[in-house]
Amino acid sequence: MATHLKEVTDPTTHDTRDPNPWLAMYLDSSIPMNDKAKQALVSDNNSRSGRWIMPLIIVSSKITMFFVHIFKFFFPKILNSSKILHRILSWGLRKWVSPEANLLIFRHFHAGSEIVEFIAKNIDGVETQTVPLKPFDFEDVKDDLFLNHDLNLYNFIINLNREMDAKGIQITGKKEVDLSMISTNGFEMMDFPRKWSNILDLRSAIEIFTPFYQLFLTRNDFYRASNSLQLDETIGIYSSKILGSPAHLGLLNNKHPLLPKSTYGASYRLVLHGLASENLHAILVQIKQNSGKSDGVIVTR
Repeated sequence: MATHLKEVTDPTTHDTRDPNPWLAMYLDSSIPMNDKAKQALVSDNNSRSGRWIMPLIIVSSKITMFFVHIFKFFFPKILNSSKILHRILSWGLRKWVSPEANLLIFRHFHAGSEIVEFIAKNIDGVETQTVPLKPFDFEDVKDDLFLNHDLNLYNFIINLNREMDAKGIQITGKKEVDLSMISTNGFEMMDFPRKWSNILDLRSAIEIFTPFYQLFLTRNDFYRASNSLQLDETIGIYSSKILGSPAHLGLLNNKHPLLPKSTYGASYRLVLHGLASENLHAILVQIKQNSGKSDGVIVTR
């Protein structure tokens, strides 16, 4: 693993006749991202699983989703069980997914929880409560972690806007933002297993898990989970209004939540969703570390 990581993080390994694209992406600092997460992501992208296994899994996943789609059309109420789904997810993450991919997955819940709390705490007059999800280990996954993540996001947006409409509140920029909820020293979670079977990269794992999601969730739950990825734009707009920095919206790729996209592309959009969360959280960390003297992208001295 040390050699594998060195290939994508150590400039001394650079070969001008055969430059590693992930080394270039790691060294590039134009887009804010936590260094530990960035190391995990470029290492994950450079893995054998990401380069050789993932293309085969993507094709298999889409074919499987097609047949599950037909099955759920005729038998919509059979096999609907979030509990079974999350036990499969917990087992799969522990047994087959690489520690780098697991790190990125678990970080997403922590970062997302802090971002939502940041929004709630920085709109004057709003009392909408958030429900943080900060898993430590695979046992926490069994508590409907992925499903609750989607439910919490939709409920937050509904409750927040309902309260703002009732009170006549608008989201406005703040000179001094509350960043007390933003962690600057990483998140508390387990050391993820690194056994012979923990080989799957992030994208491959998501592609494998998506048909299980489709099979064991109700139609509404699966459809909502897929569409929730486009709420990146909504959360991004809320945050940019608070920070007074609309340029941050340029980091978003999942957009237009009023126009739902096909569920067959949900796996890739989920990876983009995780990246957007990491970028926004890193921006908030940089603002906090620079005592508000930075917009989180351009650091002033």
